Amino acid sequence: MLGLGSLQKKVFGTPNDRKVKSVRGLVDRINALEPEFQALSDEQILAKTAEFRQRHENGESLEALLPEAFANAREAAFRALGLRPYDVQLIGGIFLHQGNISEMKTGEGKTLMATLPVYLNALTGRGVHVVTVNDYLARRDAEWMSAVYSALGLTTGVVVPNQDSDEKRAAYRCDVVYATNNELGFDYLRDNMKSELKDLFQRGHYFAIVDEVDSILIDEARTPLIISGPTEDRTELYTRINQIIPEVTEEHYELDEKTRATNLTDAGNEFIEQRLQAAGLLEPDASLYDPESTTLVHHVTQGLRAHKLFTKDKDYIVRNDEVMLIDEFTGRMMEGRRLSDGLHQALEAKEGVNIKPENVTLASVTFQNYFRLYEKLGGMTGTAQTEAEEFKTIYNLGVVEIPTNKPIRREDLDDRVYRTQREKYAAVVERVKEAHEKGQPTLVGTISIEKSEMLSKMLDAAGVPHKVLNARFHEQEAEIIANAGVPGAVTIATNMAGRGTDIQLGGNMDLQIRAQIEAEAENADPVAIREAAAAKIAEAKQKALDAGGLFVLATERHESRRIDNQLRGRSGRQGDPGKTLFYVSLEDDLMRIFGSERLDSMLGKLGMEEGEAIIHPWINKALEKAQKKVEARNFEVRKNLLKFDDVMNDQRKTIFEQRREIMEDDDVSDMVKDMRDQVIDDLVHEHIPPKAYPDQWDVQGLYGEVMRLFNLDLPIIAWADEEGVDDEVFRERIMAEADKAMAKKVAEYGPETMRKVEKQVLLQTIDQNWRDHLLTLDHLRSVVGFRGYAQRDPLNEYKTEGFTLFENLLNRLRIDVSRQLSHLKLMTAEEQQALVAQLQEQQRIAAEAAAGSVSGAGDPATGAEAQSDVAVDEMPAEWANTARNEPCPCGSGKKFKHCHGQV
Repeated sequence: MLGLGSLQKKVFGTPNDRKVKSVRGLVDRINALEPEFQALSDEQILAKTAEFRQRHENGESLEALLPEAFANAREAAFRALGLRPYDVQLIGGIFLHQGNISEMKTGEGKTLMATLPVYLNALTGRGVHVVTVNDYLARRDAEWMSAVYSALGLTTGVVVPNQDSDEKRAAYRCDVVYATNNELGFDYLRDNMKSELKDLFQRGHYFAIVDEVDSILIDEARTPLIISGPTEDRTELYTRINQIIPEVTEEHYELDEKTRATNLTDAGNEFIEQRLQAAGLLEPDASLYDPESTTLVHHVTQGLRAHKLFTKDKDYIVRNDEVMLIDEFTGRMMEGRRLSDGLHQALEAKEGVNIKPENVTLASVTFQNYFRLYEKLGGMTGTAQTEAEEFKTIYNLGVVEIPTNKPIRREDLDDRVYRTQREKYAAVVERVKEAHEKGQPTLVGTISIEKSEMLSKMLDAAGVPHKVLNARFHEQEAEIIANAGVPGAVTIATNMAGRGTDIQLGGNMDLQIRAQIEAEAENADPVAIREAAAAKIAEAKQKALDAGGLFVLATERHESRRIDNQLRGRSGRQGDPGKTLFYVSLEDDLMRIFGSERLDSMLGKLGMEEGEAIIHPWINKALEKAQKKVEARNFEVRKNLLKFDDVMNDQRKTIFEQRREIMEDDDVSDMVKDMRDQVIDDLVHEHIPPKAYPDQWDVQGLYGEVMRLFNLDLPIIAWADEEGVDDEVFRERIMAEADKAMAKKVAEYGPETMRKVEKQVLLQTIDQNWRDHLLTLDHLRSVVGFRGYAQRDPLNEYKTEGFTLFENLLNRLRIDVSRQLSHLKLMTAEEQQALVAQLQEQQRIAAEAAAGSVSGAGDPATGAEAQSDVAVDEMPAEWANTARNEPCPCGSGKKFKHCHGQV
């Protein structure tokens, strides 16, 4: 008998069904236009783009243009690639354009589908970003789909790390830009550290389509993007503390795997204190509880975490004398990513590799706040429904499940649960061997490099040929995955099966053709090679189909249901048959940390024998419950990160908008004057309060501050003796004198030079103060959690203090800019030459001192220290245009930003 909910769905359909039904009319209109667009020549297809653009400029909405634009793009795709988007791809494209996530099963053609909404939105001329999870996919998709965009008259660019600046700038000017999420975020931060409009990369944030949207907006959103600069080197401290940590025993610390935290017990504190004192790192009578010991405690905690929570070949690998982090969700190496707060240095000490200095934050942004900059956002993936609430709450993105082109024939079997991992892996090897012998292609999913290599050894021992795909072999990813559908193939993959590359039964034709053409070189006949490859693949595909299609066998449940679903989705593409099965043991991390303890005792009571598995739908439900618990906890972590970052985000927007305004403005003298007036206003208010009696005035203090900040020797003390003088008179006179002094500088150096100098001083002062502010916020963030013990909400405390700190930042900014411009003194040509000669002589002496040929190397009059003593206000006007990373014109050999450009 049907329940009420099931009956309602049967009669009215699910909410998702109704959404899909609502766009069927649009699909019919696109299909009705097909004959008309098929009749057009290639030139006419191209001309349609110019027509659509003109119509949009004349006020026609993108919604009104959608049927014709989609029909034009579909025809261009067919002519350029031989691929005609299915109706379900049109449906997915419509929902992407509307700002939703289109959830499409693997192999349904997401890459091609994206070209439809990309083309429509590129008609605005504002640029569309297509975001991918790695550089390989960004390059591949850009190259592949550029044929379609070229046929439509659009330009395509690709943005990847370590790209030449001019090349990157040109890529961002294209109609369609393929880029990784990391590079987009970093370029946004880099743009907001530049001082010239012509140097900017990005030209706005209009519309982005995020591929593998769950991976980018959910999994990677736990950690913010940070651009950092080096700080003091503490290599020796990490090394010495690392020698102590291995001596710590289980009684000395508590480990919480759920929250990934470690704490010293009382016995541990005592033991560490003794060891630190013996090593000379802690004074004999000092304690870890002393405020002076905060840094040591921090280093010990990070060392403990590195040893007890981070596992080699699971959380990271060591490659080329570097600790490379591994993405727990994709199994890929995260090049260039480092753990913050000294944790990465602790891992480097643990592994005995070169320890790189800690860094200080120069700029940071979370993926949540970066992607919320876009006016419109769309996403596509095979697995988003489980995180639909988070997408809606944080990004205001709806999730629409797009029907498959052909019905799914995949069989998802109930999990097999074993008591121990040993029994589980023995059963896995037997099942893989069985599938291989009958010619069924098998994809084996593992959750770590360590497990994949252990299983590989077991398969070797059993005589089963196979390929291993993990972070060690990521270069061969596309090739290994492309051949995973060959009959009898066995592929072990770590959490990354098929990302961006389809597993096609029989093998991937394009890759086989490419390999054959490369092998035959000049003698290659592409037509003959294609025909031979097609026949060979058709035969191999039939064998694989007869054996049951792709068999996905997972050796463990991941803590996220999405990752399991991604693995499942590799099988049964485009209506192919397939089978999926998960092998689980009670010793697996998920079961051990989050699973029910009652399950173990229940299985014990059932008297399960060695090697026996329990299979029941109830087990699947218990596992799903554990996964939901973890997902909910991770959602809270991300939500909490976002709440704190939102505080900084409002401030970041204000600062970045202010910088942009300054860069766009040729004349910032009014802004500078407003700042100067505000500083004078505050000074007078502080030293001569309104309605205060003259004997309460601090005229001596006011005189000193005006001298210090504005370089003005004014008769302020004498003014106080005049009849009828009040705070307003002081204010007006000081402002008038400050304006006069600035006008004199303008007359002396020329208006154009002064405008340039004012702009540079403003930007550099903003940057320096913003960096200091970020550091202060970092410190506040690290301690504000303790306020919870005093029954005060840490978030509210952070908001309140963050706002006060930002007000202080703005106040400091006004003072610094006014002081620097008031003390500004530009040198004559003769003075410049004399300074250069002086600096060159100092460099020569410093070089000789460093080589040991001159005594007194520590004399402050020599070497780099003397260079930093050269007053910044002696910098020639023409030096102000020097790029920050160019050598300083003074001849010091330093970069400009570390020498005279250091304001």
